[in-house]
Amino acid sequence: MTAPMLPADPPRFRLFDEPSPLHPWPRLSDALGGRAEIWAKREDLLPLAFGGNKLRNLEFLVGAAIAEGADSLVTSGRRWSNHCRLTAAAGARAGLAVHLVLSGPPAPRPGPGIRTAELMGATIHQLPTDDRSARDDAVERVVADLLATDRRPYRIGVGGSGVLGAYGQVLGATEMFDQAVERGLHVDAIVLPSATGGTQAGLIVGAALRSPQSTVSGVLVARPADELGPVILDLAGTLAARMGVALPPEAVRLDASQLGGGYGRPTAAGGEAAGLLARTEGVLVDPIYTAKACAGLVGAVRAGRHDGQTVVFWHAGGTPGLFETLEP
Repeated sequence: MTAPMLPADPPRFRLFDEPSPLHPWPRLSDALGGRAEIWAKREDLLPLAFGGNKLRNLEFLVGAAIAEGADSLVTSGRRWSNHCRLTAAAGARAGLAVHLVLSGPPAPRPGPGIRTAELMGATIHQLPTDDRSARDDAVERVVADLLATDRRPYRIGVGGSGVLGAYGQVLGATEMFDQAVERGLHVDAIVLPSATGGTQAGLIVGAALRSPQSTVSGVLVARPADELGPVILDLAGTLAARMGVALPPEAVRLDASQLGGGYGRPTAAGGEAAGLLARTEGVLVDPIYTAKACAGLVGAVRAGRHDGQTVVFWHAGGTPGLFETLEP
């Protein structure tokens, strides 16, 4: 079983009831010279397993799995993957077995991502390499082994970032715009970490639905722009067509300034931005995803690209990544 395309009314398995908060960050705004009014969509405060925006994808992916009669979920990622950790949590909540294929190299000892996933009952299949084809082959083997024992696996792509998962992010965007209206805010820009592209695609479509003048800028944390950009554009275009909305020109905006040595490798700018945020707002970001995105936001504000604007930082989660063993 694999994730289907987006049906008219996709089945949903609720993983949270309340909206994630929309918080002002006035001290960070002041520390950056008051050039922009900065707010944060706190997806890290969603209620399961240290939170994270991937719960939005998983509501619809788990809903589809249950609708198809699956009894287990199979997905993959790196050992610090927010998606993998939250798939373990979603499976536990839904009563589904979870198998996680984690590409390597493994850490000297199990990190927080693996420990929390195992605590929630997930079976870990750790690979010695980070080769994508080896990871894909391992997923195929796990699915085949489950089928051979009369299990009913439902396969979820890396990051849960297909059309069905990204639809959850469209709803996240409309939720945020509702909150902004309640506070009398006009959101000029959204800034987020972009790794597999599903979140950015969903936010682009959500903004097109509710506030077409608002821009959505993804700070690259894993893949280069020439690789990820077409993926986001194709996914956003598919979602937009199915929801009857036109995408604005230059809908896909990518900031490659913070990619550094690549995925899972901290940067000096990310560390500086994380420290500034912690000292001004008491909020933590991890070095893998959100610190790099925060550095992108800080750099853009300092460069004057958001002068006079209201900017929402999409805090996608990833707090356990603070405690992973990473290469510099």
